[in-house]
Amino acid sequence: MRRAVVVILLQAGIIGALTLRGSPADAAPYDFAPAPQNDLNRIYRIDRATGEVISCQYGLEGTVGATLCFAAGEGAGPQAPAEYGLLPSRHNREGGVFRVNYRTGGISVCYVFDERVVCTPQTSPPASPAAAGPPAPGAAARAAPMSSPPAQR
Repeated sequence: MRRAVVVILLQAGIIGALTLRGSPADAAPYDFAPAPQNDLNRIYRIDRATGEVISCQYGLEGTVGATLCFAAGEGAGPQAPAEYGLLPSRHNREGGVFRVNYRTGGISVCYVFDERVVCTPQTSPPASPAAAGPPAPGAAARAAPMSSPPAQR
């Protein structure tokens, strides 16, 4: 009897854990990434749905430690609704992070400037040639720069 009670309790605990975890739609709305700079104690936060970015770091106020936060400034405020994330570079002297749009492939760089987080405009890498399909006949000749003017006839 005792063994059956333990099994039931374990099953109830597993079911309880599954319901507490929730669905992906209930996931936390923020992601965090540290600044790659190895002597900077700064972390960035992004709202995954809106792309808004802020940053906080440890600082001293007199002899007491404090959390100093920088609000969203130019380009760091809410963007078009999408699925955003933060990616630090591997450059150990870089104080900013990349904001990526996982739906469109858009990328911008966000960093602290004048007590605010600012972000560059989002750009998307050019489509790969394979994704664009074969070029139209004569397109290569029209697109290729000429090193010298054509011969006169």
